[in-house]
Amino acid sequence: MTSLPRSMQAIIAREPGDARVLTLAERPMPEPGAGEVLLRVLAAGVNRPDIMQRQGIAKPAPGITDVLGLEVCGEVVACGPGVDSKLMGQRLMSLVPGGGYAPWCTAPVDQSFIAPGTLSDVEAAALPEGLFTVWHNLFELGRLAMGETVLVHGAAGGIGTLAIRLAHAAGATVIVTDNDESRFPELRAMGADATICWPTTDFTEACLQYTDGRGVDVVLDIVGGDYVRRNLAAMAFGGRHVSLSFMQGSAVNVELLTLMQRQVSLHSSTMRPQSHFEKTRMAQSIARHVIPLLKNGRVKPRIHATFPLAAAVESHQMLESGKVFGKLVLIP
Repeated sequence: MTSLPRSMQAIIAREPGDARVLTLAERPMPEPGAGEVLLRVLAAGVNRPDIMQRQGIAKPAPGITDVLGLEVCGEVVACGPGVDSKLMGQRLMSLVPGGGYAPWCTAPVDQSFIAPGTLSDVEAAALPEGLFTVWHNLFELGRLAMGETVLVHGAAGGIGTLAIRLAHAAGATVIVTDNDESRFPELRAMGADATICWPTTDFTEACLQYTDGRGVDVVLDIVGGDYVRRNLAAMAFGGRHVSLSFMQGSAVNVELLTLMQRQVSLHSSTMRPQSHFEKTRMAQSIARHVIPLLKNGRVKPRIHATFPLAAAVESHQMLESGKVFGKLVLIP
């Protein structure tokens, strides 16, 4: 630690607000605690929970830095107590509780993976938040299995594009919705079996038609609002509805009798409040089932654009524009 600087310039939100409240601020050099490593950040992913933190909707847990950023790829430069020194110099991709928008960041070893050589620094940084989110919601809560059909809304986003690739790799049939038909050829190349342009096509009817009236087994939804009712109408007996977000509102009307008669279940989750134990458990499953897909090149993130760390404002503005196809990444 003696050869490292005492402080660094990192991105914080000086107050709740729009992207313009993001600013570089001086912060102490982080020090790894028990079970942690200090990373020289090579790249950091930009996510919607970062926007929620900037807006003051989601706040870091007590004791967590106010520096934004929940996923990074970095080189291990110091190990905390209980961490094997053999990790020194390794390139890790890590889910972090905060601090990613910086040149240096601490990361829990239990929620980190050695970045496969098949991935660039930018690609490795774009994955951790999505891997945990998709694995937990699509495969643990949604219980998606080979031969089943999944409907993915917001298919062009970072979560959507990763969900398509992982669902396809798992042997599922994938139906997606998006509002830009020019993206459809690439979405199909990722593994989408059917593409629906939601402004011009009723996705409920399209799903029922595609499945010969049976409906889809799993819905991965980011819209909420009236979409929930429409999703349920498109679901098969025993289907699982998983909510990741609620862009059209969190208040929904659900007919319980319909759920009971068709044995449809509703699920939802957010990653940030999950306990260290739960995230570690997820990481162990991801290491077994998903990391091999990264190593053999079957799954990669789609990168829309990269920005220097000092351009974090522009990265948030682009993410909020709704025109991003894949992931945005910051480079210190």
